Amino acid sequence: MTVPIRVLVVDDHTLFRRGITALLAGDPRFEVVAEAGDAGEAQRRAAETQPDVVLLDNHLPGVHGVQALAGLREVAPRAQVLMLTVSEDERDLAAALRGGARGYLLKTVDSDALASAIVRTVAGQSTISPEMTGKLVTAFQSLQPEPAAPAAPAPAPADPLASLSPREQQILAEIALGASNKEIARTLAIAETTVKIHVQHILRKLGLSSRVQAAVYATRGNGHGD
Repeated sequence: MTVPIRVLVVDDHTLFRRGITALLAGDPRFEVVAEAGDAGEAQRRAAETQPDVVLLDNHLPGVHGVQALAGLREVAPRAQVLMLTVSEDERDLAAALRGGARGYLLKTVDSDALASAIVRTVAGQSTISPEMTGKLVTAFQSLQPEPAAPAAPAPAPADPLASLSPREQQILAEIALGASNKEIARTLAIAETTVKIHVQHILRKLGLSSRVQAAVYATRGNGHGD
């Protein structure tokens, strides 16, 4: 025999709560394990009975049912919460979905639809009253995070040529003209070994591996290439 679905009914209206309890008691698929008339009692009863489904009214004494969702999920983490309310406000619908409710039914639901919704809830499916489906898009939009502020534009990368000293820029210009180290040394009136050291520094700073690359780089950097 199939194990009945264990249900906790939470509603502050005694007659309505008893009516739901009597309705479910007549269906072998369900077992009402507890009732509660407010959020505090609901949390205590949920902790004691560990129900499969909590039928939760949204208007409880001193608190909205959606505000009780976190506490119920904490004490009965396996329970699925199905809101059963008179509120047709999409903000309440959004708050319930955000809080982890599996479904949202209006109290105008008929008995067969309620029973089917409880069964689907246990199966991990969501149920929304047909009257609320048109408001589901609005509720969904309210669940979306606020768009992040546009990121500040990244600073433009520094021109590697700016990292060269004035002397290194002179030597790079000579390399671009095809001058050898000896010719550069004679032009700038410095030792050839000094030119070699400067060339090594230029290649390192520009991330290049040869003076040919340096010549091409200098030419393009001056707008003569593609």
